[in-house]
Amino acid sequence: METRLELGDLTIDVTLKDIKNVHLSVLPPEGRVRIAAPRRTSLETLRIFAIGKLGWIRKQQAKLREQERETPRDYVDRESHYVWGRRVLLEVEESDEPPGVELKHRRLVVRVRPGTEAGRRQALVEGWYREQLKEAVPPLLARWQPVLGVRAERWFVQRMKTRWGSCNHRARTIRLNTELAKKPVECLEYIVVHELVHLLEPTHNARFIAWMDRFMPRWQHHRQVLNRLPVRQETWIY
Repeated sequence: METRLELGDLTIDVTLKDIKNVHLSVLPPEGRVRIAAPRRTSLETLRIFAIGKLGWIRKQQAKLREQERETPRDYVDRESHYVWGRRVLLEVEESDEPPGVELKHRRLVVRVRPGTEAGRRQALVEGWYREQLKEAVPPLLARWQPVLGVRAERWFVQRMKTRWGSCNHRARTIRLNTELAKKPVECLEYIVVHELVHLLEPTHNARFIAWMDRFMPRWQHHRQVLNRLPVRQETWIY
């Protein structure tokens, strides 16, 4: 069931479904507010809950509006891109060789056929980022899964519009945003640990925070670094 709550100038999208807990989200890019709640929860109960969270909601909306946005990319020579937190310059090479992408020191070389459109150049670069992430994740899983005493049955890398990562604790799977290949490696490690901890505790409650504090004492610093970095126009906060 889907409905809405109106609190003054604030509209909240409400979804009632077969879950155990109430989940409140403030979604990018404009700070749309969403509540997912157990099916039998009354709207009045959710109204009171939302009123109690108004301060937090306004704070999250302000963060979203203030966060620096990346400028749109055209995938042309001398354009700035980022690889593992380092700024690199794009270099487009037109040739009859097979298309590909290669990192050479501070240059991200994109090899394409003559006359290749920007959309195809973008697809090549995004595919390269995906492969970088696929190579970086297995060592982190091998390191952290024994420490946490958990195991992800499967993991996926994909472009995600509103989250850095997600975890399905029932299926024991995690998903990671391809944009993480642009951020410092420490940020990727934080997200991997974050999602693995969700296999111990699916919500962001006090138990989850205690696990994070125990296994990665500087996790809040890594989160702040990640959320201060420029993001795509659709943006997300974690």
